[in-house]
Amino acid sequence: MGKVKTYMDRLMGDKEFRERFEQEYQNLCIGEQIVRARHCAHLTQSALAKQIHTTKSAISRYESADYNRYSIPLLTRIAKACRAEFKIILVASKRAKNGSRFAATS
Repeated sequence: MGKVKTYMDRLMGDKEFRERFEQEYQNLCIGEQIVRARHCAHLTQSALAKQIHTTKSAISRYESADYNRYSIPLLTRIAKACRAEFKIILVASKRAKNGSRFAATS
């Protein structure tokens, strides 16, 4: 008996949807990492904003999954202010048959 496809499996089979989903997922991960680094440094959004010469609302935007204009200099300033190390790691991914890196395991 074959594996039953879920609704998400069907959606991820669509290349355009999958690409948009993966971009949104990346944005969410970056925002969460900013929040985590800020909390580890015991900084409020206001304190971080002051250190990198921006506004509290800008920090809120950077921490949001809706933000998609991160730059390396911006992320470097945030990391430095949070006393964190900024790294970019490129990892070759194994793709599922549908091209997604979000394959279900059996």
